[in-house]
Amino acid sequence: MQQKRQKREDLFQTYQLTDDRIRELAKQACQIIPQRVAYYAEKMGVTYGRITIRNQKTRWGSCSSKGNLNFNCMLMLAPREVLDYVVIHELCHRKEMNHSKRFWKEVEKVMPDYEVHKKWLKDNGSILLIR
Repeated sequence: MQQKRQKREDLFQTYQLTDDRIRELAKQACQIIPQRVAYYAEKMGVTYGRITIRNQKTRWGSCSSKGNLNFNCMLMLAPREVLDYVVIHELCHRKEMNHSKRFWKEVEKVMPDYEVHKKWLKDNGSILLIR
């Protein structure tokens, strides 16, 4: 337990961010995330509307009923596979606007090891959202 607490404290120190760094991350996200969305949308055969990058405090991404996608710029601090998982997750909402078994099967079709990346977000994501 002590080792896990120390890891969290180390991560917190690493990811304490200035306003300038957050702006850099948002700029980077505006370049990278649309490319990842386009790649996976074509692979999955889905369409989407606008892509918005935000500095959200509680969400990694969302998909509206109109197909507009929102992503958190803090995803730039996560491993690339985790970013891809969030992109795939949101694009799967273009097929299933819920978190049913069918939804998770769609995620698994594109990323068979998605549970590893989902767990990474659960275990480490809160550190990236602390300001």
